[in-house]
Order: sequence, then structure tokens, then C-alpha cells
Amino acid sequence: MIVKHIDDITGTADEIRADNWVSKRVLLGKDGMGFSFHETTIFPGTETHIHYQNHLEAVWCIEGDGEIETIADGRKYALGPGVVYALDQHDEHWLRGGKQPLRVICVFNPPLTGRETHDAQGVYPLLTEEASS
Repeated sequence: MIVKHIDDITGTADEIRADNWVSKRVLLGKDGMGFSFHETTIFPGTETHIHYQNHLEAVWCIEGDGEIETIADGRKYALGPGVVYALDQHDEHWLRGGKQPLRVICVFNPPLTGRETHDAQGVYPLLTEEASS
């Protein structure tokens, strides 16, 4: 059984910071679950280009506000508590923070290792890591 507390992630190498967001990587590939699980906060007034070509992602919005815009068709979706979106087609999109910090819970498949960073096209590379026993 794996048991973690979010406070145990804060300030460690599993808390990843970028200009537009901070992500606490709670479960990663090394945990052997077949997915990764993250708590991410999108900063107000920011815009991030994302195109996960190597991963599927599901996102559950817990608090705050924001917007996602799919680039292929320009559709915009308001984000707030209770909204779930899934990038089931590797959807290229803009993720925008609203007036309040947007806190989301994310699941990635295949799992992230925690070392990924967005490239110029908004893509995470496909990195793998053996589960630790």
C-alpha cells in the first residue's frame, strides 16, 4: 500500500514549479500504478500552451477559475469547481488561469516520471521509469 500526505511533497523534488503553475507529483511512474497523479495550481492571469502528444490526461477542477481553449476548433470551456476534462485525443490547447488560482487534480497515462518539462510545442517527452519495489 502507498500512503502519502500532500504536505510530504511540498518543497521536495516532486514539487515542480514553472512560471505559470506549480505541480505536486503525488504518484509517479516509480510508484508502479500505471498512471501518475498530481495536484496542480494554475496561477491567475497566466496562459500555457499544452499539447500532450505522448500522454493522455484527465483533469478535475477543485477550486478557483480558468479556461481551456482547444486550438483545433477554438472552442472555449470555463473551468471551475466540479468541472472534469479529459484530453482523450491528445488535444492541443491553451490553459488559462482566471482571477483566482485554479487548483486541479490530474491523472496521466502513461505515468510521468517527474522529470518532464514542456518543450516549445507544449509537449512532454515520453520518459519511462521502472517501479521501485
